[in-house]
Amino acid sequence: MKISVLGLGYVGSASAACLAARGHDVVGVDINEDKVRLIADGRSPVVEDQLEQLVADGVTAGRLTATTDLASAVTTTEISLVCVGTPSEPNGGLSTVYLERVSREIGLALRAASGRHTVVFRSTMLPGTCENLLIPLLMQHSQMRAGADFGVAVNPEFLREGSSVQDFHDPPKTVCGELDPASGDPVVALYAGLPGPVFRVPLRVAEMTKYVDNSFHALKVGFANEIGAICAALDLDSHEVMDIFLADRKLNVSPAYLRPGFAFGGSCLPKDLRGLLHRARQIDVSVPILEHVLPSNETHLRRAVALIESTGQRRVGILGLSFKSGTDDLRESPLVELAERLLGKGYELRIYDREVSLARLMGTNLDYVSTRLAHLGELLADSPEEVVRHAEVCVVGNTDSDVVKAVESCADGSDMTIVDLVRLPDAARRRDQKGYLGLGW
Repeated sequence: MKISVLGLGYVGSASAACLAARGHDVVGVDINEDKVRLIADGRSPVVEDQLEQLVADGVTAGRLTATTDLASAVTTTEISLVCVGTPSEPNGGLSTVYLERVSREIGLALRAASGRHTVVFRSTMLPGTCENLLIPLLMQHSQMRAGADFGVAVNPEFLREGSSVQDFHDPPKTVCGELDPASGDPVVALYAGLPGPVFRVPLRVAEMTKYVDNSFHALKVGFANEIGAICAALDLDSHEVMDIFLADRKLNVSPAYLRPGFAFGGSCLPKDLRGLLHRARQIDVSVPILEHVLPSNETHLRRAVALIESTGQRRVGILGLSFKSGTDDLRESPLVELAERLLGKGYELRIYDREVSLARLMGTNLDYVSTRLAHLGELLADSPEEVVRHAEVCVVGNTDSDVVKAVESCADGSDMTIVDLVRLPDAARRRDQKGYLGLGW
């Protein structure tokens, strides 16, 4: 098929490159000229495992291009995947400003389209958004009828940052919310041959599925971290306890997200949980468990700050800054929040993350970190060894190979204190070692 992908963030870039790898002709669209230029040069706009090579292969094969011209992309393709952001409002509600803007532009472009076009929303949005807001905008600006003159579908993504390419090709499920069967048919065809069950459901059901998944993932992280805190207070190895819990695959689901560690963050879990809670308040539904997941996450962040404060040292090195190893996404990263709080308390910081380069940050990612760590460029180190040399307290925030190697180079008995937020590979050996502090084990 000929496909346009509107929005070249993590979801859009991965979707575009993976669809091109499956043999489709794909044009990516973004208002950010830097992202478009990177795609044109055969480079990924985001840091993501395997994605750089997929983009390069797609561009070389002529199956992947990029442009800032949305109208041209829509009119020359059969199907448009909308992958624009839906950030949180200050009150926790969902911002649909980018969805509304792109829907107006698609509507105008549809006037010049030849043949039936299908608009597919991949962006995360609350139930009813498509029917009550986006379809009316599409019809108003196209002067056409949804379902009759053009198709509409909701196709939520289940791509984890850091493994989005793998998740695309081996999905847990494919969900297609369809206005009518003719709208759903081309969406299902996009993923033909991929594993996992396929669900063809009403638009509202598809919109809700992403919130259910992400709320549960957030709950799992919070649950595992609270268990870790209890175990640490009882001098138990929480991972040893959880190994037993996770061995029960009949009743206890799966290991995903159920490992004690640091607080959760990123562009999905906090935002989607806030959005669902906001909607629950609007419809007068009490959800006390879900309401306490974010406060539990905040408490776990405070535990990390308290652990660092307990050392009595002032020079702190942080190894890792993005919310997940293998990405450069700083949005709502608990490590960014940790760094901001330590700076506010007067600590001397040096930070290293091999995927985070101030020169490469762009869009909402750059905007977010600029408001939280305005002088990030002065704090970033060129290597983990530089951070280790600076630090009286070394905070380990990811398990990248260069980080692990740098920490391992610190001999036992060193005066430096290691605060381990991620469970280093040799954490079981280190637990009783002087100068080693595990967050939940």
